Amino acid sequence: MPFLNDLLEQTRRDASSSAALNAENCHTRTIVETHLRSEDTLQSRFRFDVAAIMQVLRSEVLGQDEALQAIEDVLTVVRADILDPRRPLFTALFLGPTGVGKTEIVRALARALHGDADAFCRVDMNTLAQEHYAAALTGAPPGYAGAKEGRTLFDQALLDGSQGRPGIVLFDELEKASKEVSQALLNVFDNGLLRLASGEKSFNFRNTLVFMTSNLAADEIRQHRLGPLASLRRLLGQRAGQRERLLAVVRRRLVKRFSAEFVNRIDSTVVFNAIEQEVSERIVELEVSRLNRRLAKHHCRLQLDAAVVGKLASGGHDVEFGARALKRFIRHELEVPLAEYLLGNRIPCRAEVACITVAGHLERGRIRFSVPK
Repeated sequence: MPFLNDLLEQTRRDASSSAALNAENCHTRTIVETHLRSEDTLQSRFRFDVAAIMQVLRSEVLGQDEALQAIEDVLTVVRADILDPRRPLFTALFLGPTGVGKTEIVRALARALHGDADAFCRVDMNTLAQEHYAAALTGAPPGYAGAKEGRTLFDQALLDGSQGRPGIVLFDELEKASKEVSQALLNVFDNGLLRLASGEKSFNFRNTLVFMTSNLAADEIRQHRLGPLASLRRLLGQRAGQRERLLAVVRRRLVKRFSAEFVNRIDSTVVFNAIEQEVSERIVELEVSRLNRRLAKHHCRLQLDAAVVGKLASGGHDVEFGARALKRFIRHELEVPLAEYLLGNRIPCRAEVACITVAGHLERGRIRFSVPK
């Protein structure tokens, strides 16, 4: 019966996909349990372990100490429950070039807080480039189709969080949205509420961490840190006040794109660093550990020697395109030949061996694989 076979195959694919996502999130399950057991002498409506969360973030977000410190600071204040109850818990704008971890840090935070990297409300602002798309946030005005239903891109359950843990919302690629769309967020930043245009429903952001990402001012940031004047400042030892100068450059660019009242309602503006060469090696090790979690379903484990890690880090390092360029290089140079090796060689079944180690080494400039005896 073709229909039943197709249905069974679809069920099998869905189960496999779900298992892969669960494997990606499984290493944070004990941390979520730690949140539930978290007790303190201070009575608070929030129950989570700041140190455990930061341990996860520092292991997954590399080379961004300033951003990590900003998140640790706000989590500490949120955990103490001393913030203004009439505003969002935190409103942050992450700036920097592409591929430096602006979105990844939000995913890592969701995984550390809720045990699932997708446990946050994500709004892709690049899909809201026209002014009438503001209705995607505020709902259709009275008299228009869908006004009574009050449908928007927000999910109140994700905004609220769960079991003493705050919700998270991400407005990704903020600069690509129209001015009318960004202005619709003013009330959210100010009083933590968004009343729909129909007036029949409101969304509550007062238990929510609000994050925005943007590539705005990426060229200015790159010139400030990597341009000829930056080299001259390093040569002359003029490091004092560099951060203040950079933030001044960024603020001027922000005010050109957004209104002053919009910029003034952001709690923290964090400029992400470009990916340095030494960070690239740590990213390679992180990607290999993630690959090993995906290989677990084949009861395999990949082990690379130092020469392979060095080749991947140096070959994939790209200051302009960041970690995404490195991941593309890893896929082409490591994952493709590994997949060919796994498909072309018999891997012992689980009944024969609990886990098999596949060793990766360099041979004439290319990565080769073997199973140590």
